[in-house]
Amino acid sequence: MSAKTWTSPGCPVARAVDIVGDKWSLLIIRDAFDGIRRFSQFQRNLGVARNILSGRLQNLVEAGVLSVQPASDGSSYREYVLTEKGQDLFDLVISLRQWGQDHAYEPGEQHARLVDRSTDEPVPRLVYTAPDGSRVRAGDTRVRKAGE
Repeated sequence: MSAKTWTSPGCPVARAVDIVGDKWSLLIIRDAFDGIRRFSQFQRNLGVARNILSGRLQNLVEAGVLSVQPASDGSSYREYVLTEKGQDLFDLVISLRQWGQDHAYEPGEQHARLVDRSTDEPVPRLVYTAPDGSRVRAGDTRVRKAGE
């Protein structure tokens, strides 16, 4: 990101939202996980204006979430590929997907499902656990501010 004007300098959530928190950036990242790599593919899949897509892709490249590589087929096109930093957003995308499945559809309404590539079984629910194996819930945590 060219201008690092952090929403809240001491908050990791605010910093993450500054980088990937707008609708188009998250949908670009989702599509990148689904194997989309070229500008035209992102545009066709998202239906977003070229200038908006170009800006979001540029921001994600500058933030180190995507890298630009020569096309894998040897053509003159460029491809956008998730970096290791971008791959680390997988849990976020899974969490959003699972929240959407639970709360953004009416009962019985059809929607896409994430399945394991080798078994075709649904991906298990993402759950955070404590060292003892118990589930970590919001009420079990607190934020320790920098300098505490």
